[in-house]
Amino acid sequence: MMKQVLAVILAGGKGERLYPLTIHRAKPAVPFGGKYRIIDFTLSNCINSDIRRIAVLTQYKSLSLDRHLALSWENLLNPELGEYIFTIPPQQRIDDRWYEGTADAVFQNIYVIERDNSPYMLILSGDHIYKMDYADMFEFHTEKNAMGTVASIRVHKSIASSFGIVQVDPDCRIIGFQEKPAEPETIPGDPDHCYASMGIYIFNTADIINELRADAGTSSAHDFGKNILPEMMKSGRLFAHEFKDENRKEAKYWRDVGTIDAYWEANMDLVSVDPQFNLYDESWPVRTYQGQFPPAKFVFAQEYKGGRLGVALDSIVCGGCIVSGGRVQNSVLSPNVRVNSYVDIRESILLENVEVGRHCRIRKAIIDKDVYIPAGTTIGYDAGEDAKRFSVSPGGVVVIPKGAEVR
Repeated sequence: MMKQVLAVILAGGKGERLYPLTIHRAKPAVPFGGKYRIIDFTLSNCINSDIRRIAVLTQYKSLSLDRHLALSWENLLNPELGEYIFTIPPQQRIDDRWYEGTADAVFQNIYVIERDNSPYMLILSGDHIYKMDYADMFEFHTEKNAMGTVASIRVHKSIASSFGIVQVDPDCRIIGFQEKPAEPETIPGDPDHCYASMGIYIFNTADIINELRADAGTSSAHDFGKNILPEMMKSGRLFAHEFKDENRKEAKYWRDVGTIDAYWEANMDLVSVDPQFNLYDESWPVRTYQGQFPPAKFVFAQEYKGGRLGVALDSIVCGGCIVSGGRVQNSVLSPNVRVNSYVDIRESILLENVEVGRHCRIRKAIIDKDVYIPAGTTIGYDAGEDAKRFSVSPGGVVVIPKGAEVR
């Protein structure tokens, strides 16, 4: 069934709100959860949903993303069976401009879509963290004889002002859109909740091509949410499908980790005793590139001699890490991190190849790749001093960019 679907992943965003993690990479390529990249979650959903033809539309600083996809995903699919995953930078096939909106990004690659000849197209974002069986949404789409289907998630009306809200009738037919409304329309029969759009769409390919061509001739924002969907709604064949979480829990997990604070909070959830997002679900594996790193190691057990104890508590520690006489708690260590003696790290995210010198104290920080923290450094305990040296989020998360020289 899913072999009729072409997945198009929008992965060209700058991710400006994730600065400085996006200085050198696109948002979908930002590391997450220790060894993953953000885009791995969308791609894993595709593979687990039996989608085998995937086009990734890139634009902004895509080298890191291209390299990751080549190492971890391209060999997973068999071209001889009509399977593929490939990246498409802006081709300027239509004219000499870059992508100007989500709909324009797809329109500029209409040649690829028509050549693929799939009857259905799934539009996805490459920068959300969630688990979703797209086959459920596809089945809903075909049962409704829909022209287009929008994935939606139930949110309490008190937080609806943070989302694009979809208004539906009792048959889940979309009858209106509200962008971050102060007074949102609620779900029929559920006055306390609203449907928020997740930016995930299934379209009949022929129908969406017609809509994209019509939109391209206007002066619109060329955006699915702002332009394409409101036009399709007039047909009476645009529906909302409620998201079903593959974690099999009551709470449905979907995160747009588009800000430093949201990114930090989502990583901290992973190291909690009972995380909302389950990385250890064998029925729904999250795939990624597995580097050739040795096992993680913890050395020195001399707590009785002044606190020289190599230990990690309530933390994720990836391969290649050495915790040598330091303490790591409620933190995420990406591959090849070294923590030296008498260090205390709390509620922090350390990306690949970070080394922390002796006697450092680090709290509520994100340290990007290839950073050395000199011995005796304190981070996260004095907001004023941190702001003089580093980037600090509104929520108080200290961020040190890739390769920075810390003094």
